[in-house]
Amino acid sequence: MSKRLSPQLQHITEDACCETHLEPIQLFCDVDQITLCSKCFQSQEHKHHMVCGIQEAAENYRKLFQEILNTSREKLEAAKSILTDEQERMGMIQEEEQNFRRMIESEYSMRLRLLNEECELNLQRERECVSDLNLREGLLNQVIKLATELEEMFQEMLQRLSHVGRENMKKLKENEARVSEQICSLQKLTTELEKKCGEGALALLKNAKYSLERSRSLLLERLEPAHITDLSLCHIRGFSSMFRVLQRHLTLDPETAHPCLALSEDLRTVKLRHGQQDGAGNPGRLDFSATVLAVESFTSGRHYWEVDVEKATRWQVGIYHSSADTKGSTARASGEKVLLTGSVMETEWTLWVFPPLKRLFLKKKLDTVGVFLDYEHGQISFYNVTETSLIYSFSHCAFQGALRPVFSLCIPNGDTSPDSLTISPQYGPCDAATVSPS
Repeated sequence: MSKRLSPQLQHITEDACCETHLEPIQLFCDVDQITLCSKCFQSQEHKHHMVCGIQEAAENYRKLFQEILNTSREKLEAAKSILTDEQERMGMIQEEEQNFRRMIESEYSMRLRLLNEECELNLQRERECVSDLNLREGLLNQVIKLATELEEMFQEMLQRLSHVGRENMKKLKENEARVSEQICSLQKLTTELEKKCGEGALALLKNAKYSLERSRSLLLERLEPAHITDLSLCHIRGFSSMFRVLQRHLTLDPETAHPCLALSEDLRTVKLRHGQQDGAGNPGRLDFSATVLAVESFTSGRHYWEVDVEKATRWQVGIYHSSADTKGSTARASGEKVLLTGSVMETEWTLWVFPPLKRLFLKKKLDTVGVFLDYEHGQISFYNVTETSLIYSFSHCAFQGALRPVFSLCIPNGDTSPDSLTISPQYGPCDAATVSPS
């Protein structure tokens, strides 16, 4: 750097003299970070250094300290926000773990019930065909073995869930401690910078560059939430073969179709269309989103159906219940729903369940959704048919009145959409249940 002086030396309020030459201190060497008198300035030591007036140097550094102070305050608030979020997440993941535990236990109870019913069906079939006691005993032993395997599988799921829960809590607590430590450092830094900005020229310039570098290094430390494992990764694998027995033949009800929807001739496929159909005279038509109900309704029993969602980018499937009979009066948006929602933004797929609204982890695109309803046990479950795994399950629901399958497509904003949903065909008698691992 070349030597530079201010056009006019500013007045120095501090009563300070050079210890070497006993001359008033008027200058500051930015390279060596020391104050100089006029004689010091003339030495060879500072010949090629950046030198300026004390007040000018102080104001330059004061601006830099003020900028860092503002950044420090912002980062302090961000750190406090992250700390609050981490502490809230601790409570949330504990609640979520309990919810998943209940879901696993509910799924186990349901599969065990279906396995026992499957056994009864097979025993009844054996009685009608043969009376060999050895065959019956062999069948019972096979069921006992499958029930044991089922219990072991679900116990393993619970253990894996507990392990993931403990790891998540450990990560959150470690990050809580780390963020708390950073908050203390930032609070201390903010106090020091506030004091620094209020000091006189000579005091402010003392160790100025070192203070700046130390402050900047503290601000470079990353602040971010802990990366934890989504509990929905603890997939519940497998299917009950009884689903094939319980699968229902569903058809779409044209009287409940939103004007933006077009139904296929066989009433199994729904898609968006350009024009709107006349909804007059159809009091059962839903006016909430692009929604259509199935003709079939359920007031008891267990039922299963599958929906092909491969050709849809934003969709909903589930069950619908209204206090009003949708065939005789208007079905309102206030009707109760239990829904699985899928959407894709560019290449990212997202699943949501409702109620309450909750986002689920999804590794890859979902092609076919299975829906299982157990009316008496208050259970509605959604399955990834391709992966043969549970997506999410609602249990202990208080069902009342008729429940109807519901299908929805998102109405596009201006652009046309090729989205469609198709109810999968019912499996034939040859696919009826036989005892097999769930």
